Amino acid sequence: MPVVEECCTITAKGQTTVPKSVRQALGVGYGGRIAFRVEGDQVTVHALRDDAPHDPALAPFLALLEADIAARPDALIPLGGTMGAQMDALARDIGEVDLDEAIEGEVAL
Repeated sequence: MPVVEECCTITAKGQTTVPKSVRQALGVGYGGRIAFRVEGDQVTVHALRDDAPHDPALAPFLALLEADIAARPDALIPLGGTMGAQMDALARDIGEVDLDEAIEGEVAL
């Protein structure tokens, strides 16, 4: 992706216009969606694709998990040999998995 840097002004209502060159670089147009990510004093913007599921709780949960791991790396416990072996045994005969394939039958979460 090409490097694009544009400046814009924020209105009194906190609104701005995403510059045309940025919209083009992200491949978004009218009705398209973008996401802002703030890390420290840096902000990145990326396009949201319509086919991507959106879970409003996922990003905050992952951020919490990341912060906890960073603050307490000593609290991480590797999987024990028995659990790893059990997981391998359960998955041994599965083979290739197509994550885009439709699920047959009823699914309860």
